[in-house]
Amino acid sequence: MFRLSKITDYGIVLLAHLAKRAPGLGTQATSHNARELASEVDLPVPVVSKILKSLTRAGVLESHRGAKGGYSLARRPEDLSVVEMITALDGPVALTQCNMGTEVCEHEGSCAVRNPWQVINQVVRYSLSGVTLADLINPSFSAQHAPLSSLGRYMQGEPPRSRVS
Repeated sequence: MFRLSKITDYGIVLLAHLAKRAPGLGTQATSHNARELASEVDLPVPVVSKILKSLTRAGVLESHRGAKGGYSLARRPEDLSVVEMITALDGPVALTQCNMGTEVCEHEGSCAVRNPWQVINQVVRYSLSGVTLADLINPSFSAQHAPLSSLGRYMQGEPPRSRVS
């Protein structure tokens, strides 16, 4: 099963929370400390601290020192894609081992489905790169993109249609 780690899931929740509280254009960024963020999103402080440090190292957040220190978004929510958020916390999006690089899998040379999986991985990465943090906090985002015809059938329990006859 393809699933985000809890750390990435919580990290995106934190980023969405920060984005909702971000000031408008032309105003100075407000920083939020780990303890206050943990309380506001109902997560343990050590987990939030770990996530904030990882996102800062990846350049997604900025760290501010001092009495009013804390963390703020390094970029506008419109400029931060879901694939960048996932990569910052979990590493590159790779659905199979062979998508992580060459010579990772011992069956690479004889694998019949390596190339199709690479195409699928590119499609997933492309899709995730088209969704931003601003989209995630936009209440009408889901309504604008649903129902996708095949997704709608799938969600109702109908199996996907095969293209092979």
